[in-house]
Amino acid sequence: PQGQDRAPGTDPAADMARPPQKEIVYNKLLPYGERLDAEAARFLAHIKGNLARAVQLQELWPGGLFWTRKLSTYIRLYGRKFSREDHVLFIKLLYELVTIPKLEISMMQGFARLLINLLKKKELLSRDDLELPWKPLYEMLERILYSKTEHLGLNWFPNSVESVLKTLVKSCRPYFPEDATAEMLDEWRPLMCPFDVTMQKAITYFELFLPTTLPPELHHKGFKLWFDEFIGLWVSVQNLPQWEGHLVNLFARLATDNIGYIDWDPYVPKIFTRILRSLNLPVGSNQVVVPRFLTNAYDVGHAVMWITAMMGGPSKLVQKHLSGLFNSIASFYHPSNNGRWLNKLMKLLQRLPSSVVRRLHRERYKKMTWLTPVPESHKLTDQDVTDFVECIIQPVLLAMFSKTGSLEAAQALQNLALMRPELVIPPVLEKTYPALETLTEPHQLTATLSCVIGVARSLVSGGKWFPEGPTHMLPLLMRALPGVDPNDFSKCMITFQFIATFSTLVPLVDCSSVLQERDDLSEVERELCSASAEFEDFVLQFMDRCFGLIESSTLEQTREETETEKMTHLESLVELGLSSTFSTILTQCSKDIFKVALEKVFNFAVSNIFETRVAGRMVADMCRAAVKVRENALNFIPSLHCLSLVPLDDDVLHDEELDKELLWNLQLLSEITRVDGKKLLLYREQFGKILQRTLHLTCKQGYILSCNLLHHLLRSATLIYPTEYCSVPGGFDKPLSEYFPIKDWGKPGDLWNLDIQWHVPSSEEINFAFYLLDTFLQPELTRLELYALGELEMSRDDVQQCLAIVHNCLIGSGNILPPLKGERVPHLVPSLVSLEETKLYTGVEYDNLFCKIITVVLFLFPQIISDVLQFQGSHKHEFDSRWKSFNLVKKSMENRLQGKKQHIRALLIDRVMLQHELRTLTMEGCEYKTSHQEMIRDLLCLSTSSYGQVRSKAQQAFFTALGTYNFCCRDIIPLVLEFLRPDRQDVTQKQFKGALYCLLGNHSGVCLANLHDWDCIAQTWPAIVSSGLSKAMSLEKPSIVRLFDDLAEKIHRQYETIGLDFAVSDQFLGVQTCLCGQRNLHSADSKAETLKTFKFKSQIFALNYENLVNMLLDCVEQRNLPWKFEHISIGFLSLLLRDDRTLPARAIKFFVQCLNHDAIVVRKVAISAVAGILKQLKRTHKKVPICPYEISGSPKPSSIQAGDRPDNQWLHYNSQSLPKTKEAWESCCFVEKTHWGYYTCWEGQQENPVLIFSFLFFLLQAEQIIYDHFSDPKFVEQLIKFLSLEDRKGKDKFNPRRFCLFKGLFRNFDDAFLPVLQPHLEQLVADSHESTQRCLAEIIAGLIRGSKHWTFEKVEKLWKLLCPLLRTALSNITVETYNDWGTCIATSCESRDPRKLHWLFELLLESPLSGEGGSFVDACRLYVLQGGLAQQEWRVPELLHRLLKYLEPKLTQVYKNVRERIGSVLTYIFMIDVSLPNTAATKSPRVHEFTTRILENLKPLMEADEEIQNHVMEENGVGEQDERTQGIKLLKTILKWLMASAGRSFSTAVTEQLQLLPLFFKIAPVENDNSYDELKRDAKMCLSLMSQGLLYPQQVPLVLQVLKQTARSNSWHARYTILTYLQTMVFYNLFIFLNNSEAVNDIRWLVIKLLEDEQLEVREMAATTLSGLLQCNFLTMDGPMQTHFEQLCKMRLPKKRKRDLASMGDTIPSGDLVKRHAGVLGLSACILSSPYDVPTWMPQLLMDLSAHLNDPQPIEMTVKKTLSNFRRTHHDNWQEHKQQFTDDQLLVLTDLLVSPCYYA
Repeated sequence: PQGQDRAPGTDPAADMARPPQKEIVYNKLLPYGERLDAEAARFLAHIKGNLARAVQLQELWPGGLFWTRKLSTYIRLYGRKFSREDHVLFIKLLYELVTIPKLEISMMQGFARLLINLLKKKELLSRDDLELPWKPLYEMLERILYSKTEHLGLNWFPNSVESVLKTLVKSCRPYFPEDATAEMLDEWRPLMCPFDVTMQKAITYFELFLPTTLPPELHHKGFKLWFDEFIGLWVSVQNLPQWEGHLVNLFARLATDNIGYIDWDPYVPKIFTRILRSLNLPVGSNQVVVPRFLTNAYDVGHAVMWITAMMGGPSKLVQKHLSGLFNSIASFYHPSNNGRWLNKLMKLLQRLPSSVVRRLHRERYKKMTWLTPVPESHKLTDQDVTDFVECIIQPVLLAMFSKTGSLEAAQALQNLALMRPELVIPPVLEKTYPALETLTEPHQLTATLSCVIGVARSLVSGGKWFPEGPTHMLPLLMRALPGVDPNDFSKCMITFQFIATFSTLVPLVDCSSVLQERDDLSEVERELCSASAEFEDFVLQFMDRCFGLIESSTLEQTREETETEKMTHLESLVELGLSSTFSTILTQCSKDIFKVALEKVFNFAVSNIFETRVAGRMVADMCRAAVKVRENALNFIPSLHCLSLVPLDDDVLHDEELDKELLWNLQLLSEITRVDGKKLLLYREQFGKILQRTLHLTCKQGYILSCNLLHHLLRSATLIYPTEYCSVPGGFDKPLSEYFPIKDWGKPGDLWNLDIQWHVPSSEEINFAFYLLDTFLQPELTRLELYALGELEMSRDDVQQCLAIVHNCLIGSGNILPPLKGERVPHLVPSLVSLEETKLYTGVEYDNLFCKIITVVLFLFPQIISDVLQFQGSHKHEFDSRWKSFNLVKKSMENRLQGKKQHIRALLIDRVMLQHELRTLTMEGCEYKTSHQEMIRDLLCLSTSSYGQVRSKAQQAFFTALGTYNFCCRDIIPLVLEFLRPDRQDVTQKQFKGALYCLLGNHSGVCLANLHDWDCIAQTWPAIVSSGLSKAMSLEKPSIVRLFDDLAEKIHRQYETIGLDFAVSDQFLGVQTCLCGQRNLHSADSKAETLKTFKFKSQIFALNYENLVNMLLDCVEQRNLPWKFEHISIGFLSLLLRDDRTLPARAIKFFVQCLNHDAIVVRKVAISAVAGILKQLKRTHKKVPICPYEISGSPKPSSIQAGDRPDNQWLHYNSQSLPKTKEAWESCCFVEKTHWGYYTCWEGQQENPVLIFSFLFFLLQAEQIIYDHFSDPKFVEQLIKFLSLEDRKGKDKFNPRRFCLFKGLFRNFDDAFLPVLQPHLEQLVADSHESTQRCLAEIIAGLIRGSKHWTFEKVEKLWKLLCPLLRTALSNITVETYNDWGTCIATSCESRDPRKLHWLFELLLESPLSGEGGSFVDACRLYVLQGGLAQQEWRVPELLHRLLKYLEPKLTQVYKNVRERIGSVLTYIFMIDVSLPNTAATKSPRVHEFTTRILENLKPLMEADEEIQNHVMEENGVGEQDERTQGIKLLKTILKWLMASAGRSFSTAVTEQLQLLPLFFKIAPVENDNSYDELKRDAKMCLSLMSQGLLYPQQVPLVLQVLKQTARSNSWHARYTILTYLQTMVFYNLFIFLNNSEAVNDIRWLVIKLLEDEQLEVREMAATTLSGLLQCNFLTMDGPMQTHFEQLCKMRLPKKRKRDLASMGDTIPSGDLVKRHAGVLGLSACILSSPYDVPTWMPQLLMDLSAHLNDPQPIEMTVKKTLSNFRRTHHDNWQEHKQQFTDDQLLVLTDLLVSPCYYA
């Protein structure tokens, strides 16, 4: 519910003297609205007092949580109805609560959601009112989202936590202090190392936290600190790394918040080029898609925000580019195109208009707030809006018929029509009228109708822009009538929606008589008046259509004697559509039309007899609609009475089947009683008589209809509801002289004068209701009571009938029955704060004579119990679905441009009604009383009964009840667990299953097995485990096994770590003092008291925790417990690991022993658990800050500078100064994390090892257990045996969990276990099986990472052992294991200072390509080495140089796998050479120098002219081969390198690669054929990837230079390939090229020159390229181009005889023929460039072309192809395309297009 402005001039109650922030305005309109102010004040005071007390007592649970929940209920009911001071206080209090460091996650989420709600309307509080610190939020995100312990299973967070936290930061962001930006930059800049994962983290944090709403005078403290740096980074990154999208989101937000304060113009071409690229549209025929372009593409929503924010302003640059964008992608919107890119395009279309409307609203209609307004100079002008609408309308009209449906287009049109109806509506109507006539394409009809519904409101209200709009309404309505068609369901529904929409907007009144009386009408108004005479006709025709629909859907026709008596889903939808449309029409009718309609309906109803299932329901609905609208329609009830009372003789009462007529009359009667209760009072006696005769019919159908009648009578008499929904208050019955309906077309309702007519039950109606209840309910209850006591015999049918009557009475009169009596159930939760409920008034005073009835025990029927428990006049789920549908209708009809609740009156009334229902639902409150307790116990009884159906119904009711009452779960759990006790003999299997289902819960509600509470878990978990010994449990029944699996799975999925201590900070109490105001109950003794209870509480929690662990262990150790339950309990135990408390020793011992359990499931759990336990036992290391500038001896740089600088030089690996002695090792300053020092201003930290010499003397008990087991050779032997078994053949990978286990062992216990392990390691390395090798790799990685803080002697000893092992392992590497070794080495090097691992790097670099063991081993060794070096990033330039030097002579390798690996390694070697802004030149190898050397070696290939063949012998022959062969081999490796780096590096070294381009153009094949050799395939792939690259503007001339040079090449293959390259390159850098007019001319020249190429294939490709460039509006079809082609076409052809002679001699075509062909190709390219429309120049060109139909080949072929393509693409809409041609042209065309009948 959105909050509203208060009505002007309402005087708030005295006690709320300070004006409230923002109330829900609909409350004022309720019939009891005046009582709400006092009620709200009372409720608020209550909340404030109790919250203050809860905080003072430091009781977060249950007191704090309970009252914060009440506060959010308060906001739902009254909006933000509290003073500004209170608002700020609530926010500060919740902010403190949310940021308590050790707060349990589920509570944190609860507080966070409320805080988000309080901060939601940021215009209510300015930055002066509120300031929130950012650090606590950052610490919380760091702790939860980047948790160090979650992956070890020490913390369990719910999935939703991430989005809640991010939304929370977004809500707090506007209130961060002004210095926050600078602090954030200092905090996160050191993380910005582009090769590291921390870059992603830094940018994500910046996107989330940086405040962008600072006022202009503070901009120097805001975005100006970072804008240039970040935009520079964004502009220079080319390959779309993961974090680029986050930067875009940040820029989009910045632009939106600061329109007019940033000059975006220099970046516009780049922005649009990148947005176009990230739509991932296909270009050309065989394009290779780079996968990361798909996964990391920009979010369309943010791109749209950014574009919208940049529009307007003095330079119209953005609009120009936007038009260019839509021009270039328009053809993709055509319905015949489809692909996975379509969703993005549609989203773009839907979001842009709505975003522009939002901006216009902000600039023109929104109230001024503290947020920075848009400066006048940058507001959107009317011209801007018109330009925008014009550029987007064409694609939208195409998208109407898209394959994905017309929804997006309809939403776009709705927003566009708000801005410029005169541009938008006419073309839509042009498409609609033909669609309404067509019979063959129903899809067109549904699409256009849904679009017209979108623009309906703009159409009907006309306005100054589009006054003739309303005249279209009647013709549209009349033509839509045939859509009510029983055979086409979707058409029928959309037609109903269409008619309902229009009739809601327009009063259906015949105004034609006004024409004679008034002469001051405008032209349009006169037209409307005369048209309105057709309304009556329309209504009657509509009814005829509906009667037809009904007659064709009676039950007999649609289904032969089948059993399904209910309506099908489709039928019920049609019924709904029909009744709502009909009632809308009647609501909006004038009196005269209504009378006619009424007679027609009732004649139809009375003169026919319908079956009561389908058709009957529809007719009865129509009658009900009629009666509801005007009460005088009730006069026809008496006539029905006689009909229904006559045939009731006594024998009829006992008939099993009643005759149809009687049933139909009953049905009709029960429906038409759903009207205003006052009108029913006249007929009380008759109703009483009918009910007495019919309630006890034997026929089930009969008495159910009669019960419905009773239910409807009760509801009509007792509920509060509005009685009319007309679009104008007061209706249309006034005489036309005073009231002119035409003025009200499409008029919004006025919120302040809604004048709702409420039905509030009068005392007479209440008495009538009680009379009905006394007469019909009382006797039934008495009978049931006697039956229950066994004093009265009743058959089952009688009992059922009895219950049906009771049920209908209850749901009919629910809202006048008082709440259940009873005491509160005490002592469920210990709390020092009152947890009482508040009462709300909903307009009913209760009577007490009624209580006695309800207390009769209704234990027979779960449905009734759940109704007694919860029904208060409306149901929760019904309410939710109505709320949803209200929001949908609101969206489809609202006016987003003006905002301010400009809704239609009917909608506003609906909203007020929903507000009333919300109150009735919240009213009852959730106190858990004794009567509820009894009923829930009865439900539990039913839930475990022996009938499956009863069980499942009762369980649903049971779950709902559990979710409703506070704390009742604690009361009910022991009762459920009774059924699972192993020592009970009397539990049946059915009861056992029922109890399990009760524990499991349904998918949305509470899960009893997993409440966040120590008391509950300590009861349920042990019970579930020991239920394995129960008699009723059998693992043979699959259903029971499945239940246990589901239970275990659900507990694992939903478990969140439960808090053990809740410490509250002191600032907290400060906030609380403000909350209590004068009632400060704070004194010294109460403080001490608080702390005492607090300590006590924490101790209790801790005890509970240990007890639970011990109980679970006891359960596992029971004898003969089935294996399944053992596994379940070990799973439970593993959930209990925490990061703030170590497990009890007994559990640690249990888990360590489980490492050698027989079952692999258990071993897996134990491995993670022991790794977690070792993390718990880790000794903390002291951190020592270090100053890099002292160590390096160089000064701190003044400006921002990244990369290799003098002050981070000492971090590099340097083989001269490696710490190889003890002294050097101890004096060396190690920095482990790789990102420290790359980006400026860093202060590192070094961890000091805690020495563990004397460590064997003071082991903790827990450590002792682990130590004992792992020093035991037998235990270790068994463990290694298990670890080297394979789990699933071929699927196993390096297992990080096992690695963590070993890392923990060696980290916590130094090298204590090495002696025991050493023999095993040597054994493992000798065995080459994959599972043993994997086990070895896991242990070695664990050893290397675990030795982080060992002393030098120990480390040296370790490497002496490891080096030979690794050598052996790497020489025995196999296909199965090379991945694992790669992971092993990469894991070992991750986050380690390279100087610590110098042994490893030296070992790996010994000689990777020794050639021993064949090419495979070489490739693998390179792979392993690459893994290690890649982890080290920029800190090992020396090693990279050594590796490159080693590899360069070997680049001419013969083996493909080694070549590919070298290519990949080269990528990593050069990865560090990036061209990012403010980055120093790197010390690592640079691409430029490398390429220069390579080009030197490729010279022989460059200079040779003939085609390059791949004729290399595949073995390295003795002796030197010629340079050429060497060159080809080298080229192959280089290709592999370029392909590998396309997807990985940040920036592409374009200038260097360009020099290789001519070579690739030569090699790449032209045809699509996979049989080519590797060289050609790679060249083609490489070209495809390079053409998609993003170019910097300064690189454009260089590329064109190369292309022009190649165009002169002798090889036609090369000339052909540049054209395909050009297509992709231009489209993927479209705006960068367009921004450079010289480049555009060059390209144009290039393509036109190649049109005249002597090779036919090249000419045709040039034509295709030209048509593509024309189609995406890169080039335009202008006069000079057209004349140029026409000139070429006129080239004279050589004489025929000469041609014949020539053809004998040689086949080179003469130059003239080529030129003539070029001209024809040029014309054909122009024609094919607009496949979906006919521009003005097209007819003439077609005529020109047709003149060449008889020219010699290849011209004739081209002409034929062009014409047939033209026919194919224009066939769909030929009717409209025909208009562009003159008759003569049409004749010629018809002849040309071969089959004349085709267009006849």
